[in-house]
Amino acid sequence: MARRLYYGWIVVAVATIVTVVNAGTRTTLGAFLLPIERDTGLTKTEISFAAAIGLLLYGLGAPLGGALIRRIGIRRTTLLALSITTVAMVMSARIESLAGLSLWFGLVSGIGTGMIAGPLGASVANQWFVEKRGLVTGIFGAATSAGILMFYPVLTWMAVSSGWRTTSLALGGLVAVILAPAALFIRDDPADVGLEPFGLSLEEPIPTGSGAEAGLMSRAIRSKEFWLLSITFGVCGATSNGLVGQHFIPHAVDHGFTEVVAANWLAVMGGFNFVGAIASGYLTDRVDPRRLLLVYYSFRGVSLFFLPFIHDNLTVGAFAVLFGLDYIATVPPTIMLCAETFGRRNVGLIYGWVFASHQLGAAAAAWAAGATRDGLGDYGPAFVLAGGVAIAAGFAALAIGRPRPAIAV
Repeated sequence: MARRLYYGWIVVAVATIVTVVNAGTRTTLGAFLLPIERDTGLTKTEISFAAAIGLLLYGLGAPLGGALIRRIGIRRTTLLALSITTVAMVMSARIESLAGLSLWFGLVSGIGTGMIAGPLGASVANQWFVEKRGLVTGIFGAATSAGILMFYPVLTWMAVSSGWRTTSLALGGLVAVILAPAALFIRDDPADVGLEPFGLSLEEPIPTGSGAEAGLMSRAIRSKEFWLLSITFGVCGATSNGLVGQHFIPHAVDHGFTEVVAANWLAVMGGFNFVGAIASGYLTDRVDPRRLLLVYYSFRGVSLFFLPFIHDNLTVGAFAVLFGLDYIATVPPTIMLCAETFGRRNVGLIYGWVFASHQLGAAAAAWAAGATRDGLGDYGPAFVLAGGVAIAAGFAALAIGRPRPAIAV
């Protein structure tokens, strides 16, 4: 008799689709920056301010999503988040001012997408899997890459050809469509379908009583590991989503590329990010995650040093490949360290706050890079500074301890 497919893989498949669309939704302001500038007369600094609000709320939505997952479960939290994002995309098509841009593209969209961006994959991986947990986390990182790969060039092309407002409406409709499979197939816990976490027999059962979870955050904020994870992941956000994600296209346009060509190179970056995320998940199951973070952040820093000098298809292609391999590779080892230190049942909440730091860094970098471009006429200084900070974060990651567990689960 053929072995029955473990239901957790079905949850992973549907949650992966949600993650792809969710990631694609967050690319909107990067893809729409120049069309919005032309249509509304807003400056890059002003649009970057709205983008920064979105990235910040994207981060703050993560601990909210993590807390909701603990209270109402993965499925209901996912449905709520998708509903909020649908409304945000529809209303974004009607904006005429910076206030509207900041409200719908920024605040509401940021919260909706942020509620599941980090906590969904982390919670599914850690509640449904013991064996292959790093690989599953890598799959969700790859799904984020796939969202960039598929959505950035399509959204850019649609915004140029059909208008960014029409594109925003279409995206809202797509988000609404995936509510159905999420409602039908996502389940909160293996026990809901009479199963145990995949590979649970490979290690001792992990206690999950409410008493063990009480005061989790008060203990976490007194932990050196929590702050090191938050700070280093904040640098990850600043150097990826905030800097490259929001400003790669306008930087490339400054150097003679068209918007569509620049978006295509960003999609190439997303494709190699898919490969890098899967490989990172595989390695996280086998290699000290702190050493992986040192390599990833250092490699990213060196890549950013070269970005200001990239002016042709050959060099931008090399950057897209190399930076793409590293773009989200930091996620699996960061989630692994969160789970090891604070317990797999708590990873949604803990990683939610660590992810909030990621987006705080992204928001700061998104605004600062836009202001640098408007003030100095060039993104170069922002890229060089970010490169140095990334290398420093790699060495800081080595100081993260690996008690198992440091805080009771």
